[in-house]
Order: sequence, then structure tokens, then C-alpha cells
Amino acid sequence: MCNHLVRAAGAALIMTAAIAWTSAAQSQVIAASIATSMAPDSNSLRQNNYSGTDESDALANLPARLQRQIVDYRSTEAPGTIIIDTPHTYLYFILGGDKAIRYGIGVGREGFTWSGVKTIERKMEWPDWIPPTDMLRRQPYLPRFMAGGPGNPLGARAMYLAGTVYRIHGTNAPDTIGQQVSSGCIRMLNEDVIDLYARVSVGAEVMMVP
Repeated sequence: MCNHLVRAAGAALIMTAAIAWTSAAQSQVIAASIATSMAPDSNSLRQNNYSGTDESDALANLPARLQRQIVDYRSTEAPGTIIIDTPHTYLYFILGGDKAIRYGIGVGREGFTWSGVKTIERKMEWPDWIPPTDMLRRQPYLPRFMAGGPGNPLGARAMYLAGTVYRIHGTNAPDTIGQQVSSGCIRMLNEDVIDLYARVSVGAEVMMVP
């Protein structure tokens, strides 16, 4: 009788231990699953209004004149037109009623500025970067292709100007806003280019003031 009790007690202890081990293992699996589901997803970061630490720091130090703002701006151009003031490193998005949204931008360095009227040919979110042939000739060390993402030189959005190799785009170097640094493209803070991208339509006119 005692032997049966001892064997039964031993079996019960083994079963209890097995249940405890199984519960612990299941808990670890559940915890791991929760941790995985809560981890940041790179695609999600790319699709949302990503603003990195570098951009936050640059924005905090950006002169007031280069920060996005609605300003008085007399113009006979239709609402939705973009006017780029190269000397002052401003981009204006015409609202109408003598008002515009003004953004600080980076523009072409000496020898790479241009003027004229173009149109927005297409728009891309988190665009890939393929350096133009002329740029590769000048800087052969550049990559031939770079996938879109926070580290891409084109930043969060790009608006391509018809008949040119130029774009209005974001940047992964926010400290260059307000400077003459590019090869002719117009650079904007990522949060600014996301804002402009949502406002501008394909076919909109872009006027580059020399």
C-alpha cells in the first residue's frame, strides 16, 4: 500500500514538474511572440512620416526663415504652382489669395544652378537612387544603385521634373538646407518634402527663378 502511495506521489511530482516546465516554455514562446510583434518594422518606418534624430537636431537649429511657414506672397500664378527662389534658398507653394507656403531648401552649387519652367512628371515615395551618367562621370566612386530608405540621398519623397534629370526631393543630410550644395536638384527636409508631396499634383508647374 505504502509503495503504491510512494509511486503515486512520485508520478504526481513528475507530472507537476512537467506541467510547470511546459508552462514556462509556453510563456517564453508567448513572450517572444509579443516582443516580435512589437518590434519596429523597417517597411512600416519607410511608409510612415519618418523623421530621424539627425533631422530633428537639424530642425531645432534651423534658422526661423528656413522653417516651413505660410507667408504673404503676391503672385499671378495658379494655386498649386511651385516657385523656387534659388538665391534665397526658398521654395514657395502657391495657395492663392496672395499667400504661399514657404519652405527652406538646398539648391545647386555654383555652376549647377538653372532656371526655367518645368512640370512635375511623376512622384515617388522613398525612391531608389540611380545617379545620372554625368554625375557618375564626375564622381565615379558613387554607387550605381541605392534602394530607397532613410539612408538614401533622395530621402522620403521625390518629385521628378519633366525633361530633366532634376528632382525636388528629401535628404539624408538635413544640415545642408539653406546651402548651395547639390548638382541641380532641390533638397528639402524629409518632413517638409512629405508635406509638399501631399499637396502637389502631377503636371503642376515648377518655376525656377535664377
